[in-house]
Amino acid sequence: MQVVIKANYDEISKEAALTVKQRLMEKPSFVLGLATGSTPLGLYKELIRMHKEEGLSFSHMVTFNLDEYLGLAPDHPQSYNFFMWENLFKHININPRNVYIPDGKVKPVDVEEYCEWYESRIKKFGGIDLQILGIGRDGHIGFNEPGSSLGSRTRVKTLTEETMQDNARFFKDPSEVPTYSITMGVGTVMEAKEILMVASGKNKAQVIATAIEGGVTAQVTASVLQLHKKVTVFLDEEAASLLKRKKYYNFVAEAVKKFQAIKES
Repeated sequence: MQVVIKANYDEISKEAALTVKQRLMEKPSFVLGLATGSTPLGLYKELIRMHKEEGLSFSHMVTFNLDEYLGLAPDHPQSYNFFMWENLFKHININPRNVYIPDGKVKPVDVEEYCEWYESRIKKFGGIDLQILGIGRDGHIGFNEPGSSLGSRTRVKTLTEETMQDNARFFKDPSEVPTYSITMGVGTVMEAKEILMVASGKNKAQVIATAIEGGVTAQVTASVLQLHKKVTVFLDEEAASLLKRKKYYNFVAEAVKKFQAIKES
């Protein structure tokens, strides 16, 4: 796991977007796993800028979203489908047929079969090349709440009260917040060839320290990323403020840059 610490949210968003750009240029049919929420918005804005100002093309890229609220239609203003189109897809040249987001309106009786289908689509495209992640205040990735199996697959998950409270600000009435979601499992996420996690702000400092420097536990599902072979975590100074090995992470980041320069010379 490489931890990259930058001064602020804008800097980590640009660094994360640059990683996506590099991977996409290496492989135009790149498969990108996407997250929602406020954290990746800066990254998405930078990708839009790259498309409009630098000509970065997404025409062959395939995307899979981590999750969706169960019960919300794709056009619901608080659905993750709506979020992705408003904040990324409609601003770039992606082929709509290459966009996969869990269907929040799938019938409960059909949901297990649907989740198996979603997994099969990921496999059909050769797996996810790069998965973007945020992290919840309780350490969840996707909607894999504390206690989720570290080997779990795409499925229905009951949200915790804390998650529902965090998300209530997006709804007119807190009672409208869905109780269930469809989410990629931890095991699904861990099969991505590369993972990129972004976190910012003081409110994420404690959970970041726990996930990166604590033990691997299902009670903090992000901690399993310690076992992945290729993870980069982009943090601003506030999110990194409680890391005990912060000085070492900065040293490694500089060493990696120097080694890359030697390889390219």
